Amino acid sequence: MEFKDLEIFQMVAQKGTITEAAKALSYVQSNITSRIHKLETELNTPLFNRHNRGMSLTPEGKKLLVYCEKILTLTNEMKKVVQSGKDPSGKLEIGSVETVIKLPKILSAYTKKYKNVDLSLLTGVTDQLQEDVLNHRLDGAFVTETDVHPDLVSHKVFQEELVLISDKRATSLENLVNEPFLCFSKGCGYRARLEKWYKDQKITPQKIMEFGTLETILSSVVVGLGITFVPKSAVSHLEKRGLIHCHTLPEKYSKIQTVFIRRSNAYLTSTIEKFIETIDQTKDEATEPLSFISN
Repeated sequence: MEFKDLEIFQMVAQKGTITEAAKALSYVQSNITSRIHKLETELNTPLFNRHNRGMSLTPEGKKLLVYCEKILTLTNEMKKVVQSGKDPSGKLEIGSVETVIKLPKILSAYTKKYKNVDLSLLTGVTDQLQEDVLNHRLDGAFVTETDVHPDLVSHKVFQEELVLISDKRATSLENLVNEPFLCFSKGCGYRARLEKWYKDQKITPQKIMEFGTLETILSSVVVGLGITFVPKSAVSHLEKRGLIHCHTLPEKYSKIQTVFIRRSNAYLTSTIEKFIETIDQTKDEATEPLSFISN
């Protein structure tokens, strides 16, 4: 059994079809098919159910996938440990909620200094990013502070003030409670804070509308579609232009910490160590809000 066979098996399990797995790995389909057959022959058991819609794991395939992910994760970590030298290099996969106002500055400072690192960024909501770090899909992530999982360690980045924002016509907080709440999907730390405020005030939102990007949410607020709850630093440019009104909620709802999380049991390579150093060097520097920054 070769590591490449396990990588192919894992990709087919993720994609659900030979065609999509071949595209993701830049292999010809016949190579994928033969590798899967080889693995099934070697293990003397079918790993996939074949059907018109693609392929799904058999019970034996599901068992193998658990061990496959562990083996490949350890293999990747082994490579990082062995290749870890004075200068960071290799892949660094980072996740982030979209409203980290200092994120462009952190990434720019890091990539300019460590040119041999192939850094990639995935955006999402806090709960999903935490799961991705725990399951070795990400090396670390910027998230809103929650109860930290025992297998994670967090590094404080900065504290934010969340504000309830409405269009320029709405100047009174009391008039906003029946407006549609525009937000990200469940798992977003900012959404959880405002929902807690609603609950404590015994208010039931009349409508909750979920969006995929902050840019869309902010544009919708500007035209009067509804309200949202976001870091003040991410919308100060809109407030200065008179496009929105910011409404302050009590500190227990509005003060929130952004942290960088990583696995506590993962080897601290120079690549991730220098990234954390860059965060520490950058977090106290003043940063002008950028209009495209979004949570």
